[in-house]
Amino acid sequence: ITGAPTREQAFAQAVVVIDYQPVTQDRLREAEAAFETLARGNDEIADASAYMQARLHQVHYQQPDYIRAAALYRALAERHPASHWAQLGLVKLGLLLLYPLPDPAAPADRIAAATALLPRIKEEKLQRDLHLQIAHAGTFYEQPLDTVLPHLIEVNRIGGLVGQAPEDLAIELGELSLRARHYEQARAYFEAYLRDFTPNLRSVTVRRRLEDLAALEAKAKEARP
Repeated sequence: ITGAPTREQAFAQAVVVIDYQPVTQDRLREAEAAFETLARGNDEIADASAYMQARLHQVHYQQPDYIRAAALYRALAERHPASHWAQLGLVKLGLLLLYPLPDPAAPADRIAAATALLPRIKEEKLQRDLHLQIAHAGTFYEQPLDTVLPHLIEVNRIGGLVGQAPEDLAIELGELSLRARHYEQARAYFEAYLRDFTPNLRSVTVRRRLEDLAALEAKAKEARP
């Protein structure tokens, strides 16, 4: 006779159900029931379970419920704000605020709502991830470059980004700085690219952009009274 599964075992079993093929809505509901029960505890398993319940509504169910997911992330962050799972949930909440939630509706308000979450996130790498999401949303919604650049600068400062090569970020920062007419800043990022990364085909493009930059700087200097 075996005893009842431990909380860790029950959590692991529920996680396995989510990935078990074929995935069915009934199995997902069973997993949610397990997560909901485990989330009533007062330990890391409870926080992880609350996070996974929110993720079910955000990405796993055939019909996502973004409002429910957001409410669960918010409740977890209110209950245990210092928990890693609550901090991670705030990043996911930011993504919901930026895109699928009905409110706020205006792009600038969406970005402001996600930005307001940043001070609540104490883990620097999770701050970086939300900064990146906000920057991408700013580009997607065609917001002013001066509202996008500070977030990318923070991403670059923190570093360690997964899924985007550092050299891509350096070029993006140089290019956007150039378009925003922050010539000195653009030069710093382009020169850093040439200095810090192995020469490749894009190095030619970066050198050309530095030539364009020099011409723009000269033109701006001539226009000064």
